[in-house]
Amino acid sequence: MASAGHHGGMRAESQAAPAHPGLVLLALAMGGFAIGTTEFATMSLLPYFARGLGIDEPTAGHVISVYALGVVVGAPVIAVLAARLSRRTLLIGLMAVFAAANVASAFSPSYGWMLVFRFLSGLPHGAYFGVAALVAASLVPPQRRAQAVSRTMLGLTVATIVGVPMANWIGQALGWRWGFGVVGLLALLTVLLVWIFAPNDRPHPDASPLRELGALKRRQVWLTLGIGAIGFGGMFAVYTYVASTLMEVTQVSPSAVPVVLAVFGAGMTVGTLVSAWAADRALMPTVAFILLWSAGSLALFPFAAGNVWLVSVVVFMIGCGGGLGTPLQARLMDVAEDAQTLAAALNHSAFNAANALGPWLGGMAIAAGLGWTSTGWVGAALALGGLAVWAVAMLDDRITSRAAGRAADARLAEACAGD
Repeated sequence: MASAGHHGGMRAESQAAPAHPGLVLLALAMGGFAIGTTEFATMSLLPYFARGLGIDEPTAGHVISVYALGVVVGAPVIAVLAARLSRRTLLIGLMAVFAAANVASAFSPSYGWMLVFRFLSGLPHGAYFGVAALVAASLVPPQRRAQAVSRTMLGLTVATIVGVPMANWIGQALGWRWGFGVVGLLALLTVLLVWIFAPNDRPHPDASPLRELGALKRRQVWLTLGIGAIGFGGMFAVYTYVASTLMEVTQVSPSAVPVVLAVFGAGMTVGTLVSAWAADRALMPTVAFILLWSAGSLALFPFAAGNVWLVSVVVFMIGCGGGLGTPLQARLMDVAEDAQTLAAALNHSAFNAANALGPWLGGMAIAAGLGWTSTGWVGAALALGGLAVWAVAMLDDRITSRAAGRAADARLAEACAGD
C-alpha cells in the first residue's frame, strides 16, 4: 500500500495550497465536461455524421473507436514525455490541443479526415483526466481522495446529462458539425479557468520519463488496468448503439433520443457519487459490486428494449455502472508508488480500450444478424470478464501480502538469532 505521500501524488513542489479548492475542482470538471460531451455525443450523433459523410453506421463506429485509440496511445506517451512539466502547464496545453482538434473535426471534409481529427482529439483525453485526478486528490486528506477525484469526473457525468443531449439537439437542428464545434469552445473555456484557478506547481526534482515508466513493472497496475479495459467495455457496447436501438427497436421519435441519453447521464452521475463514497470506505469490494451490477443491468437490456419506459429504467441502471472509473483511479494511486502520473493517465487508456472493444464487439454482433439488442449480451459478458480479472488481482494481492509477511518474519527471526 502506498504511503500517504503517494495518495493522489501529493508533492512538496506545490508552492502554496490554493485558496479555493472548490474553484480548482470546478475548473478541472469543466475540462471533464468538454471531454465527456465529445466522447459520448459522438455516439449519439453517429446516425447523422454517417449520412453526412456518406458511410454506413457500422463504418461510422470506427470514428468512435479511433478516438478511443487516440486516448489509449496519448495517455501513456504524454504522461511519460511530459514528466518534467508542471501539472498546471500540462493541463493548459492538453486542453488547447483538444480544442483545436475538435474544431478541426467540425470541418472534416471526408471520412478519412474525420478519422485523423478524432484520433488527434483523443490524444489529450487520458493524460488530462489523469493529471486532473492527481491535482484534485492533492487538495484533500487521503481518506477523501476518491470523492475529490469524483468531483473532476462529475464534469464527464454531467456532460452525459446536459452536454450530450445539447450536442445531439444542436446536431439535429443545425447539423452534426456544430456538435463538435461547441466542444471546441468548451475546451477553450477550460484553458481559461485552469490558467486562472489551478495551483502553480513545480515538477518534482526527481521527475523523469524513466521513473514514470516504473509503473509498468508492477503487476497490480496491469491487473487494475485490465479490470477497466474489459469490465467497462460492456457499457460502451450498449451505449454506442443506443440511439440506433431506440429508433429501430423501441421505435421512438428522434426527439426522444436525447431524453433517454440524459437518463443514462443521470445514472452515471449517481453511480460516480455513490461509488466514490463507497470506495473511500471499501475500495476493492466496491469495484466488484459495480461489475456485478453492470453485468445484471446489461443482461436486462435486450428484454427492455421494446418499451420506452422499461428501457429508460435499464439505461439508468447501466449508467450507474459508469461509477467504476473513480474506484479504479484510487486503486492505481495505491499500487503505482512513485509513478503516479503515468498510472493515473493509463486508467483512461484502459477505459478507452474498453471504448474501442465494446463498440467493436457490439458492432460484430449486430453485423452478424443478431439484432440491435444483442449488444446487451455482449456487454454482460464483458462486465463478467472484468470481474474475473478483479478476482485474479485480489488473489495476487493476497499471495504477495503473505510472501511479504513471511519475509518479514524471517528477517525478524534472523535478527533475534543474531542477538
